[in-house]
Amino acid sequence: MKNFKRYTVTSALPYANGPIHIGHLAGVYVPADIYCRYLRLRGKDVIFIGGSDEHGVPITIKARKEGISPQDVVDRYHEIIKKSFEELGISFDIYSRTTNKVHYETASEIFKTIYEKGEFIEKVTEQYFDEEVNQFLADRYITGTCPHCGNENAYGDQCEKCGTSLNATDLINPKSTLSGSKPVMKETKHWFLPLDKYEPWLRKWILEEHKEWKANVYGQCKSWLDQGLQPRAVSRDLDWGVPVPVEGADGKVLYVWFDAPIGYISATKELTDKWELYWKDSETKLVHFIGKDNIVFHCIVFPAMLKAEGSFILPENVPANEFLNLENDKISTSRNWAVWLHEYLKDFPGKQDVLRYTLTANAPETKDNDFTWADFQARNNNELVAILGNFVNRAMVLTHKYFEGKIPEITEETDYEKQMLAESVKIKANIEYSIENYRFREALKEAMELARWGNKYLADTEPWKLIKTDEARVKTILNISLQVAANISTLIEPFLPFIAE
Repeated sequence: MKNFKRYTVTSALPYANGPIHIGHLAGVYVPADIYCRYLRLRGKDVIFIGGSDEHGVPITIKARKEGISPQDVVDRYHEIIKKSFEELGISFDIYSRTTNKVHYETASEIFKTIYEKGEFIEKVTEQYFDEEVNQFLADRYITGTCPHCGNENAYGDQCEKCGTSLNATDLINPKSTLSGSKPVMKETKHWFLPLDKYEPWLRKWILEEHKEWKANVYGQCKSWLDQGLQPRAVSRDLDWGVPVPVEGADGKVLYVWFDAPIGYISATKELTDKWELYWKDSETKLVHFIGKDNIVFHCIVFPAMLKAEGSFILPENVPANEFLNLENDKISTSRNWAVWLHEYLKDFPGKQDVLRYTLTANAPETKDNDFTWADFQARNNNELVAILGNFVNRAMVLTHKYFEGKIPEITEETDYEKQMLAESVKIKANIEYSIENYRFREALKEAMELARWGNKYLADTEPWKLIKTDEARVKTILNISLQVAANISTLIEPFLPFIAE
């Protein structure tokens, strides 16, 4: 495994059209935070980049519904999201936003570089147009009947009932959500990234050079590549977004899939004037934390953009998680079936780590998983309290009771003490291996294992009985117990930063 001088770690930019829920946390932000905290504990040079994705049609739809501007929508949710991340201890080095001036400049520069190299295809295509409101219609502004399942309220990009991806032209009886009228087809010019041109390179780069990627990531990439890649539009007719920076592109903005990942780069520019070290130096390891719905964009589309631009490093790994369900039902923002982070923090003050613990212990790393309140309660009571809390509490209380809270010296080490300290070293190595391989559930389990060992050690040695006959032995037992407690506080810090402190 190559040793890197520094690390650039990104987490998917959440859409600023609603707050964060536990599905987002389990899939992306908690694992990314664990990884970055771990790297910092190892003394590594790491930057952890986050930010709000503030362009795209869902934001304009929300603004139109509420009778406010898209900027009002993103201002509201950016603040809610940013504050709740801070309160949960997600340790971003910067949490930026894609409506910032530096982002508009960066996205424009990257587009222009690719454009001037002649990498884009310019095409005139026909697209749905609403004559009543005099506007081209983005996919989400068109509804109709799904040709696969007959759902009459399918969107122009996807049927939410059967889950099938669609094109707006696939819909039966399409209508505009803006006016309710039937749209007409009208010619419009757009720029496309020829993904098919990069397919041979992508096949080699992913399928041969990155066989270590998680099975779900590798499998989804292989499936896309095997179907054959098609050119993808990088612009669209919309008045909300980064304007396409070329002549003859009035009323056109960069497609959100093109502009959003550039947000990682623009945020780094905001953070440090040494930003190029983190994006252009081959001794930097780039890691993207995302959910499974973002795999194609981060493993195929964004790398093709960076390759076309020509001066950026490519991701070394993209550890995507599957989805988290809630009480055996799919999390749904439209049905308000979710546990919202800002509400959780209000209802459970001081319990950030209980949520972090439950989401990590139950993380959907290899398959969709389920969050239940019964499991949340059981993990708090039976693990955090009964194992971790119980051990640390006993070690502290007994030290105060017998030795006025002063750490006693070791009088004589038996094989049991040597085994306890050796176990700490072994567990540390296991945690490091698991985190390096993005297996955070396994790593957390190992960290808790040391607390189990501590409880067993106290139960076996019974210092509360020995104190009457062998105070010297009790000194050794409590010294070792406190050493183990100190080791635990270091080992759990990436997972449970508040408890660790």
